[in-house]
Amino acid sequence: MTAPTSTTETEVTAVCHVRAPLLLEPVDRQVETLQACESEGTVDDLLLRSWPKEVSLSESTPHQEVLETYDRLTGWAERQGVSVEPPFRERTTTSQVTGETKELLVTPLLCLEVYADDELVGVFPHSAADETYTTDEAIASLRTGDLPTPIEGDAHVEGTTSGGCPACDGSVVDGQGLYACPDCGWVGTVSETGQYVSHSKPDESSARRIATPEAPTQ
Repeated sequence: MTAPTSTTETEVTAVCHVRAPLLLEPVDRQVETLQACESEGTVDDLLLRSWPKEVSLSESTPHQEVLETYDRLTGWAERQGVSVEPPFRERTTTSQVTGETKELLVTPLLCLEVYADDELVGVFPHSAADETYTTDEAIASLRTGDLPTPIEGDAHVEGTTSGGCPACDGSVVDGQGLYACPDCGWVGTVSETGQYVSHSKPDESSARRIATPEAPTQ
């Protein structure tokens, strides 16, 4: 890993996803430490989000935000050359009554996104080869005033500015340095080497407290 960056050099946002109401040790301890980071100023904004244990991998699921988060995190992992599976896991279940088969996404007890100046710079835990960067390690770095530095895997290059949208190959609009695709909603910037870099941050208008997910509509 490269040398860590001090959190005083950038605006840091941490998004913590947990399975509510399972705020028990060690999850409760990790959340409390993150709240201490915000109080002490090593994290500028802390957003707490809850998700259910399992989410249907279908367009009809009432938990589309969870699937959008999953896509964002796996997209980051692909570009970084690491994996977030586990802690995420996909499984298939078949009803013994109807015979219907469903694809489910199993969420981790706790997952952490770290943003520096609105750019997603880390998802924890993640792994590459035999190495794993845990949420405990990431939170410990934040507590000491350092940005956690992800494992350097075999990074995937999204593309260059000479091509179209790296997500759907559609037309990209340049909005004074911030590029956007009107077809799929991809948003990003361009690195010093001319490569597109995703620049997507969760909506901060959501409540900062942990709320139990709404029950699916019958």
